[in-house]
Amino acid sequence: MRLLFALCAANGFLAVLLGAFGAHGLRARFAGVPDAVKRLEWWQTASSYHLVHALAIGLAAVLAARTGSTVASAAGYAFTGGILLFSGSLYVMTLTGVRALGAVTPLGGLALLGGWACLFVASLKA
Repeated sequence: MRLLFALCAANGFLAVLLGAFGAHGLRARFAGVPDAVKRLEWWQTASSYHLVHALAIGLAAVLAARTGSTVASAAGYAFTGGILLFSGSLYVMTLTGVRALGAVTPLGGLALLGGWACLFVASLKA
């Protein structure tokens, strides 16, 4: 459980940091870039999902700590993988403009959905 709590805190920190960077640092960097609006939208989506799922890792950690549920722990790790794949691919796409990375994003979305499904099952067993 300690690892899940640490992942929650680290991801929350990173989500706020990257969200602020997107709001302040990227606008100037993308001035004059033809697809700047789209790229900033990707960043916003990535940071929003990142922050929400950082909190979801914490929720999974609390449920796992209270119940000893391995399914709740699995939810936390699925959320972590989903953040890496979903938000990570969008962050990299934004910075590089390489749209092919968008093929990875749905895999991250599936991991996030898997985390929510695990959390649902764990909550029914609690």
